[in-house]
Amino acid sequence: MARGWESKGVAEQIDQGKEAEQRAAERPPDPDRSPEARMRREQLESLKLSRSRTLAQLERATSPAYRQMLESALQSLERQIEEISRPNS
Repeated sequence: MARGWESKGVAEQIDQGKEAEQRAAERPPDPDRSPEARMRREQLESLKLSRSRTLAQLERATSPAYRQMLESALQSLERQIEEISRPNS
């Protein structure tokens, strides 16, 4: 008798798996899951981390030339972040 219950359970699991596959196939693709969207999110995260690091260095910088270089780098990072954050770009 245990085998009967066991095979019923397996059959139900297979049916549930097939149903889940059908639902997944019927769903429209999620634009946030595309490789381009993922690459964009990763690039944005990297730029934000670089910006944070540059701000921290700027707070500690004492040399005027070094501060100027960091401020220029910060402006560049902020421009890149703005470009990537724009919708439909």
